[in-house]
Amino acid sequence: MFRRREAVPFAFVAEADRFRSNVTPPPRERASVSQLAGRTLVGLTIACGLAGSLLFGLPALESGRAPVHSQHSQAADGR
Repeated sequence: MFRRREAVPFAFVAEADRFRSNVTPPPRERASVSQLAGRTLVGLTIACGLAGSLLFGLPALESGRAPVHSQHSQAADGR
C-alpha cells in the first residue's frame, strides 16, 4: 500500500523553543522564623538519630573480641 505524505506545518514546534512568556511568576514567600526553627529541629533530630544509632550500633558490629561466655557441655568432660 502506498501512503500519501502531506506537508504538515511544524513551524509552531520550532517557535516553541524561542517562546518566552511575558507573565512573571509571583515571588516566593520567605519562610517565617517558626518554619525555619521547625526545619532546623527536624534536621537536628534526624542527625542526632543517625549519630546515636552509630554510637550504639558500632559495638555490636565489632568482631575482634572473643565472646565473653562460651558454651561448655558435659559431653566435653568425657562423661
